[in-house]
Amino acid sequence: MALPEALANRLTVPAIAAPMTSVSGPELVIAACRSGVVGSFPTHNAATTEKLDTWLRQIFAALIDHDGPTAPVAPNLVVHRTNTRLQADLDCLVRHGVELVITSVGSPKPVIAPLHAIGCRVFADVSSMAHAQRAIEAGADGLVLLTAGAGGQTGWANPFAFARAVRARYDGPIVLAGGITDGTSILAAQVLGVDLVYLGTRFIATSESLATDEYRTALIESTLDDVTLSTRVGGIPANLLASWLARDDRSAANQESSSGFEQDRLLRNRTAWSAGHSVAGVGAVTTVAELVQAITEQYERARDKLLPTLTESRPEARIDTYRPATTPGNQGRVTSSVAGTVDLNRPDSY
Repeated sequence: MALPEALANRLTVPAIAAPMTSVSGPELVIAACRSGVVGSFPTHNAATTEKLDTWLRQIFAALIDHDGPTAPVAPNLVVHRTNTRLQADLDCLVRHGVELVITSVGSPKPVIAPLHAIGCRVFADVSSMAHAQRAIEAGADGLVLLTAGAGGQTGWANPFAFARAVRARYDGPIVLAGGITDGTSILAAQVLGVDLVYLGTRFIATSESLATDEYRTALIESTLDDVTLSTRVGGIPANLLASWLARDDRSAANQESSSGFEQDRLLRNRTAWSAGHSVAGVGAVTTVAELVQAITEQYERARDKLLPTLTESRPEARIDTYRPATTPGNQGRVTSSVAGTVDLNRPDSY
């Protein structure tokens, strides 16, 4: 598995609570990390860099006080040239000694050196093979593949094809973003050769998110057919709830033209109701802990259902798969049977 053991062994399931504008805040991040899921948030969700400093102090203080292991915190930096706070926010993250940063909307190159200098890993989100190659050449430590179905700013590529194409050229950590609904989806992503997944939409409908009750209710009432691709929010394609677009009710004449991403435009539309195709799996508002527990149980059931199928086709195989870090004595992986390894994180092995 490409994921460093120091990170993998702190996870209940191999997942990141995705960074979401106006949704991800300190309470969501803290709850995710305490539940064994990487907690991420866009730094621009904090109104100012000073507020970002306050948020990080709050988050790290809460995690230090937690009785038990916690997953990493992964602030998300928009590295696009229109982000006027980039340098100030970067300096803030360096001062706090963060261990993982996720970059978005541009090359991670400008932030790699200062983050690597403090021992921080940098994962870069990418939506094409060209983007992936540039991120690798810039020195990124991992890739987040934005695929069709991701909520908010999204990709266009099929996740099956994109994940396999990147894995054929890259042996570092890969995160899959787009349409991950439940524990079964996570296991399927691992079979593709992915190390982690983004879960975004499912975390919007938690009591710890910054989403309004109206937004949460809209998610519960929506289906996959209610997700619409639009450039209205940030100037680049994003998946949004059709109900928000209809309520926003701007005539074509008054809508801003799309000339590419603009950070200020994104922030002017921070109340947008983003949602990915995984909205199909949102049935109720829960706590983060309840959601992670449900996803973990789904993952384990899916794994246990898959293992007999593999061993029937190869009776001599020993199956290596991911075991949640909270399972005593089985951190990261568990093996069964006796000979010949099948690693679900390396699908080329079977």
